[in-house]
Amino acid sequence: MSLTLRTDAGCTEAIIDDNCGFSKFQQIAEVLTDKIKVVFTGKVDNFDSMDWSFNYKGHSLILHFNIYNGISILPQKCQDKENKAVVELARTLKEKYYY
Repeated sequence: MSLTLRTDAGCTEAIIDDNCGFSKFQQIAEVLTDKIKVVFTGKVDNFDSMDWSFNYKGHSLILHFNIYNGISILPQKCQDKENKAVVELARTLKEKYYY
């Protein structure tokens, strides 16, 4: 798992893996539900992308998958506290579950 933080659009986007398939997305979703105990509150599945909404420590985030760009986590609102939650969760995933 490689972790890249990007702030091009004003929000912090944690790119979990930029070269992977749907099975890796499912693995990360399972880690989020089984180990971190998040509950997905909404799922939008399209032909080439998915956006699954969830709350993490009171912050509204999105697990995003795109067949061209990979997997990322981003905030639903571009606010400082949500941006910090994205970074915290991404680092937790990297440190505890993939290394």
